[in-house]
Amino acid sequence: MSNKPSGMKKGLTSYGDQGFSLFLRKAFIKGAGYTNEALERPVIGITNTGSGYNPCHGNMPQLLEAVKRGVMLAGGLPVDFPTISIHESFSAPTSMFLRNLMSMETEELLLAQPMDAVVLIGGCDKTVPAQLMGAASAGLPAIQLITGSMLTGSHRGERVGACTDCRRYWGKYRANEIDAAEVEDVNDQLVASVGTCSVMGTASTMACIAEALGMTVPGGASPPAVTADRMRIAEETGRQAVRIAKEGLTIDKILTEKALENAMRVLLAIGGSTNGIIHLTAIAGRMGFDIDLDALDRMGRQTPVLLDLKPSGQHYMEDFHHAGGMATLLRELKPLLHLDALTVTGKTLGEEIDAAGPGFAQVVVKSAAQPIYPQGGIAVLRGNLAPGGAIIKQSAADARLMAHEGRAVVFENIEDLVTRIDRDDLDVTADDILVLKNIGPKGAPGMPEAGYIPIPQKLARAGVKDMIRISDGRMSGTAFGTIVLHVTPESAVGGPLAYVQSGDRIRLNVADRELTLLVSEQALKERAINYPVVTPTAERGYLKLFLDTVMQADKGADFDFLRAVENRGKTPK
Repeated sequence: MSNKPSGMKKGLTSYGDQGFSLFLRKAFIKGAGYTNEALERPVIGITNTGSGYNPCHGNMPQLLEAVKRGVMLAGGLPVDFPTISIHESFSAPTSMFLRNLMSMETEELLLAQPMDAVVLIGGCDKTVPAQLMGAASAGLPAIQLITGSMLTGSHRGERVGACTDCRRYWGKYRANEIDAAEVEDVNDQLVASVGTCSVMGTASTMACIAEALGMTVPGGASPPAVTADRMRIAEETGRQAVRIAKEGLTIDKILTEKALENAMRVLLAIGGSTNGIIHLTAIAGRMGFDIDLDALDRMGRQTPVLLDLKPSGQHYMEDFHHAGGMATLLRELKPLLHLDALTVTGKTLGEEIDAAGPGFAQVVVKSAAQPIYPQGGIAVLRGNLAPGGAIIKQSAADARLMAHEGRAVVFENIEDLVTRIDRDDLDVTADDILVLKNIGPKGAPGMPEAGYIPIPQKLARAGVKDMIRISDGRMSGTAFGTIVLHVTPESAVGGPLAYVQSGDRIRLNVADRELTLLVSEQALKERAINYPVVTPTAERGYLKLFLDTVMQADKGADFDFLRAVENRGKTPK
């Protein structure tokens, strides 16, 4: 450690007398039962994101104890502190609305409270990116601990897990393929334990990304929440936190351009959640980098999907763990990775891959010669409908719809969708393209996961399983289908999507990366004059801050004032 103040001597409260400030702090912490010897040790902060509203973090008490044990074994002083905890299913209108707030609180608490390093414990899909964003801005030595995935359940002999199977069975129910009694039965089995979604949703995606970034101890992404493996990872995380505190291994030495490129490569190879792009973009922005979507797309053409997990494959996160976890995947990706990128262990990514050994026979991670999908899971689309870009999870889409032209059936907002989508008189066919407006960062607000537009009930009952759906919003990483997302600029700020009308023709060609509204430029200009867009505003509170400062999807939907002051260029190269 340097000669700078450390431990409980860091960041003294301003009383105009530093000696008194330390004297007073020691008096109060001694009141909690600490001795002078304890107060001389490196202080490791631990974020306590446990909440009754967050089952994904239901193992928080056990994780905290394991981390504390690791910290004390390494000679540090563990101090846990509460932060915001957000869960997608328990947050209105969406947990994405609160991600930036959680990042701000994380940043400010890391700076305000005395700690030499911090263990960030998160799992549910917006918590890990929020913590990495906040920690990146704070600049302390930091290490990520993932809460871990849930176990799978069983429904009438079929293995099931949240939330791909949630959506599949709900689709069956909407189509009258199963009755109310069965959908209630399967509801009992979809979430078999605490922990995050058991498929390659956003939570699992961010877990894998965190390890690819070098922000977790090796093997930190895959152990399920309620296993001894997860507890041992937690203990090792505590030990490693003390090491990075003593060595001054700050987060900026880990979250480098090379690390970000590695994370993008992994995102593509795992068939990861489309949300991963937004979160990585926000994390990169905190370090001063812009994600180049076109370069990411070129990377995707060279990066096959290797991980056979739902929704792009068949398996679950616990299967990935039994197959060796991220070490197995990274071993297959070695030729495409920056192996000299530093990790929180102080070793390079290449050194950690080699230390994991040669691997063993398994069926979950495929070889580059026999991939699940020949290109990266995510493709970037351009055209007059999305001048700032849009994305599609091609690995989870219907191949028959990847080149298609159809008639737009437009819903102006979520309320309009809810009101009309299941009406028998809805003018819609399976060849049409469903368009949902005003669910972008400002429009909803918070860019909810409503981009997974349900198949109109009358078509679902007729056996239609997929159709093209387009929006400026997001969808869950657990979802599947031919769905175009993150259309930028969003409709709420006057993007071209705002002026699409039912009956317009739209052409999608994923191979050519094309998303085109077949309406003349002159007609669109006239519609803009006749139907002016009023950007949403608010009078007070966090909503006002959000609407006034949130950026578009291509900037990670972060607040403009939270990005790094210095711009360090684009990545990937």
